[in-house]
Amino acid sequence: MKYASVLCLFCLLLVAATCKRNNQLETSLLGKTWLHSYEEDEGDITVYRPNTYDFPPSRGRTGFALEPGGVIRRFEIAPTDGLEEHEGSWLLTEKNLLEVHMKDSQAPPQNYTIEIVSLEDGVLKVKQQPNLKEE
Repeated sequence: MKYASVLCLFCLLLVAATCKRNNQLETSLLGKTWLHSYEEDEGDITVYRPNTYDFPPSRGRTGFALEPGGVIRRFEIAPTDGLEEHEGSWLLTEKNLLEVHMKDSQAPPQNYTIEIVSLEDGVLKVKQQPNLKEE
């Protein structure tokens, strides 16, 4: 019985640590517009920086903004070189995976998962996972 109590306490601490890490990650992602810094991409790693970063000149940059309540705004380059906004929903899972479901059928891909590789010093590195199954 003594070992069962210790094991339960250990499991609770592990769950609490995981939740705290996700909360910190979510807080760091929210409230910013993240733009693609394609000059810094490495292989299958895509790099984003906040829109306040001093980017080199470009004809346009795609990006996204995560809002509280699970709303994502994805920004694509419009035919007139401006930005076109598409809305969807997001959910951060316990494995640093961001599940995205876009509402607008004109904004492919519709459903996908982003693995958050790192977020340090205003540099967000991600890998896009294969599309989720359509529901």
